Amino acid sequence: MFGLSVLYAEKIKTIQYDGLQYMSPMLAGEVTEIQEGDTLESAKLDKAILALYNQGYFKDIYATFDGGVLIFHFTEKPRVASIEIKGYGTEQEKETLYTQMGIKKGDTFDDQKLEKAKNILKTILEYQGYYGTVIETDIAPVASSGAYSIIMNVNRGDNILIKKATYEGREKLKIKDLESLSANKQRDFMGWMWGLNDGKLHLNDLEYDSLRIQDVYMRHGFLDANVSSPFLDANFSNYSASLYYKIIEGTQYKVSEIEITIDNEVVPIKQLLKAIKVKKGEIFNIENLRADTQILKRKIADKGYAFALVKPDLDKNETDGEVKVLYHIQVGDKVHIGDVLISGNTRTSDRIIRREILLAPGDEYSLSKVNDSENALRRLGFFDNVKIEERRVSADSMDLLVNVQEGRTGQLQFGLGYGSYGGLMINGSVSERNLFGTGQSGSIYANIATGTGSTYTNPYGGTSNGRQFSGNISLSNPRIFDSKYSASENLYANYYVNYQYIEQSGGFGVTAGRLLTNTLRVSLGYDVNVTKTYDFSSAAYERFYASKDQIVAHDTEGNPIYGIWDKDYHIPIASSITPSISFDNTDDYYFPKNGIIASAYAQFNGVGGNVRNTKIYAKFAAYYHLKKIIPIDLIARYKAQGGYIFRYTPQDFLAINNTFYMGGVSTIRGFQSSSVSPRDPSGLWVGGDGLFTNSVELSYGVLEAAKMRISAYFDYGFITYKGYDQAPGIADFQNYGIPGKGREQLEWRAATGLALEWVSPMGPIVLVFPIKIFNKQDGDYTSNFEFTMGTRF
Repeated sequence: MFGLSVLYAEKIKTIQYDGLQYMSPMLAGEVTEIQEGDTLESAKLDKAILALYNQGYFKDIYATFDGGVLIFHFTEKPRVASIEIKGYGTEQEKETLYTQMGIKKGDTFDDQKLEKAKNILKTILEYQGYYGTVIETDIAPVASSGAYSIIMNVNRGDNILIKKATYEGREKLKIKDLESLSANKQRDFMGWMWGLNDGKLHLNDLEYDSLRIQDVYMRHGFLDANVSSPFLDANFSNYSASLYYKIIEGTQYKVSEIEITIDNEVVPIKQLLKAIKVKKGEIFNIENLRADTQILKRKIADKGYAFALVKPDLDKNETDGEVKVLYHIQVGDKVHIGDVLISGNTRTSDRIIRREILLAPGDEYSLSKVNDSENALRRLGFFDNVKIEERRVSADSMDLLVNVQEGRTGQLQFGLGYGSYGGLMINGSVSERNLFGTGQSGSIYANIATGTGSTYTNPYGGTSNGRQFSGNISLSNPRIFDSKYSASENLYANYYVNYQYIEQSGGFGVTAGRLLTNTLRVSLGYDVNVTKTYDFSSAAYERFYASKDQIVAHDTEGNPIYGIWDKDYHIPIASSITPSISFDNTDDYYFPKNGIIASAYAQFNGVGGNVRNTKIYAKFAAYYHLKKIIPIDLIARYKAQGGYIFRYTPQDFLAINNTFYMGGVSTIRGFQSSSVSPRDPSGLWVGGDGLFTNSVELSYGVLEAAKMRISAYFDYGFITYKGYDQAPGIADFQNYGIPGKGREQLEWRAATGLALEWVSPMGPIVLVFPIKIFNKQDGDYTSNFEFTMGTRF
């Protein structure tokens, strides 16, 4: 930069800007504060040039003045035409790095910015555990545009591994316990294996590890423990490190006494003492003290005292190694709900949300009811997000702010799979769980299997193709007139080309229920079903529907085969009543993290019709988020189901398509649906009179933002059936479900595999990949891949 000396008396007639591209002449004039007609002054011109330079766009600026024409000459800095990172990161990781580096496409280019970007990128990699990273830049001009293309070639460094961690002064705790909360700890033998400590250095966590170790000591009663700041000795020649702490353990304290003082005994002190986790005579644990603070607050808050304060205190006796635990509770005023304000519901009616809220204006506050209300709204499956916030209005009044985010409730749901027998299997439904925002649900469901034309070999031959078509139309109102009563109706039809027969059935059902609590419902249903079974792969199957007087086939020696019943049941009519009970306190509709789902029913056939038997069935699923114990987004799941068919006499009709079969996503994954069945003396598949399956699953959160998880599962189950003493493994169908008759036997299967879960924009999707199946028998049909959408575990 340089100023130009001029005569003070000269006037500026015209102002021109030469080489100006990134700034308009109008804006440049505002920056210089020099206008046409002004008297040219040297000091003012110098100030103008400096102001322009400080805009950061220019490499050089100077001015000339001749004949009243003032010209500013600019040499602009080059621009960044593009910037690219090579040698490290996925596309998603790179996008994050681009936003953090402080240089992007369109910015002015200078060496300082580039050097700063390199340092930021190195720092980010160090936080991720990579040290010694080298970044080289390739800068190339882009044609004649005056812009540069920048490529940052990353030669990523290595992880520093902590080969040795020394805890001088440690005597009473195991190193494994000591390191349980630390981010940096000594590498385990074969630390590369999943579940073992790999020993990688996490520099950003290092300064907090001494506090974590101290917290471990306090969880084991060492209230006076002192842990020094960590000393790290890193060797960059072999990327190894040693870690050192100096520890003074002090005295380990036991709880000598527990005392609760409360300024208003709204809950008896004896009841509070029973609820807390800290116990007299046990080693003191700071975690229990923290939990007790919340437990006591909840106990008081559930009585309406929302603003209660719990202040824990400790009275240590170092000589005896004892500590007295004190809880001081200030109850405050009883709080009532002023108003319940609902927001975010663009489709769902306010009343549908309000009826799930367990607190109404004027009610006494209850913290448990607030939490239960939040979970109840999540279980509806109407909303992607639910949050109930508390807004203090006065010392004795509070508003509840219910904020929801509408989710997809109308869905085109479908499942897809392929089996060695059923071929391509497709099921789908058009459903709406929240019709017109009223909370009612309706659905039209269809299931289709194309079949593969496989042949089943038995003494009588026969071929079937595995085709199936079934449909269902249903309508349900879970809260009639916003009451606790519910009602549902459904109409269904089915056409199924089974392994051994073709089944046509149809019927309708109605159900009425009542909500006993916000998590417990009872109901009573009535159902009428008519079924026709025909075109058997073996004529011998006819005997399971024919009377004793009918000859249905002849065996290989020409002997006649008769039916087994007192009368013909080729088109049986089943009329039944079904009482049921269900419980659900989970925290999400599709993929719960915590809670239990349980249900049971008993179907009594014989209320009209010509079928007489009783079928009982129950299922149970439990979910627990292990993140409460270990710092990993891991959900443990357990699911079980079981059922049994009771018959009163050997002549009470039982259809073989109403017995229990295994295989498929709802029982044992990896076996094709309903392909596992006991066989009678003729080798015919007849199902079982009892069923039990259970599954254990661990689900890991892969991408929380995308709601994607991967899970590993193990399924095990068995079918019970009546057999013969002289012929183990052969089903005695005539005695199915009759207590004391026949020989009790079972047929078991198991499988393990992986599943990918994703709550997609179209709905929840689960991809199942069976890995290993166990106890496969001749005649079992397996499935190599299964796909479902819109289901719950």
